[in-house]
Amino acid sequence: MSETKTYSFNKSLELFRRAGKVIPQGIYGHMTPALVVPGSYPYYAVRGQGCRYWDVDGNEFIDYMCGYGPMVLGYGHPKVEEAVAAQKAKGNCFNHPSERMVELAELLVDTIPMADWAVFAKNGSDMTTWATQVAREYTQRKKIVMVKGTYHGAHAWCTPGHGGIIDEDRIHIHSFTWNRADQLEDLVNQYKGQIAGVIMTPYHHPTFGDSVLPAPGFWNKVQQICNREGIVLIIDDVRAGWRLDIRGSHEYFGFTPDLVTFCKAMGNTYPISATVGKKELMNAASKVFLTGSYWNSAVPMAAAIATIKALKEEAGVQKMMEMGKLLCDGLIERGKAYGYEIIASGPYTIPFYRFGIEDDFYRQQVWCSEVTKRGSFFHPHHNWFISAAHDKKDIAMTLDHAEAAFKVVKAQFGD
Repeated sequence: MSETKTYSFNKSLELFRRAGKVIPQGIYGHMTPALVVPGSYPYYAVRGQGCRYWDVDGNEFIDYMCGYGPMVLGYGHPKVEEAVAAQKAKGNCFNHPSERMVELAELLVDTIPMADWAVFAKNGSDMTTWATQVAREYTQRKKIVMVKGTYHGAHAWCTPGHGGIIDEDRIHIHSFTWNRADQLEDLVNQYKGQIAGVIMTPYHHPTFGDSVLPAPGFWNKVQQICNREGIVLIIDDVRAGWRLDIRGSHEYFGFTPDLVTFCKAMGNTYPISATVGKKELMNAASKVFLTGSYWNSAVPMAAAIATIKALKEEAGVQKMMEMGKLLCDGLIERGKAYGYEIIASGPYTIPFYRFGIEDDFYRQQVWCSEVTKRGSFFHPHHNWFISAAHDKKDIAMTLDHAEAAFKVVKAQFGD
């Protein structure tokens, strides 16, 4: 059984106090300490290796957030770092793209059956927004349909925030409930001939809620509606891409979209995103302006090429699934020993866990913070990520951390 370590976060807290004077919120966005348990988690990282990373206080963590997804092979993976070093020695950002851009596009087209072309950027939000523009250009329609509660990025049309948003930003954005193809059909009938695109994640992974897989026949029905009405089907695979199927998550669930956006795991922590699409949309894509000063930088593209090749060569998806299942089975079993039902939802590689006994996250917050203070980073409100660097020893150690934390929860809540 793992006992509590002498983890402290004094340097993190001091840095955060300094940051608050010169940075809005100190740490903003999804990494804000407000979304975990302030004072029980690190705020600043120093280095990473394999499936572990170290914070500014010298604390070591087995990482089950993987940088919120970008780390997929392990921090400092040798094949990726070798490719990065080789390209960095030549240069990164020039007046023109490098040959890595062509090589990466060819690799994506060869890897993803529905893909005939690819473009690149830096963030998932860049690509989801651009994909909706391509759908509008291709169809010459205005409206975009999405699923309620889905995160597609930080741009005005989809951000979960409120500041700086005006009604006009979302006047042509409409939503329906996940797994309710009938509601999508209703929207199509209501706005006949006006919907340019439907943008969806391959499965539903909201924040602060269980992940929900597609119901039998759901994707088939969605695709039928889009094909019948001439609507572009866009899949936001930013979060799940390359953790379910190397060919894209749509292959895992058995349907064929028109456009797919990727990011997170694409470059094993190096900043890059992509959209791939069918040939029919290539002309429309060429008309939608897409650029950024660093979007053609060569180093992240070299990292992405190496990452995708390594995932194939090392059977990375299969390994992640195996380790994810091992973790899932172990957490459910250990929780049960203390009288707790642990609800697991989503794929093994991108799981979301919660206590079945509650819907306010109080036990979850205590449990995750206690696990984290023992050396395994568990987020209390967000889905987790498994990497190909996690192994059986890591999982076994984490399950010990989790069991010790279950004991604390039992003592505190007494149920």
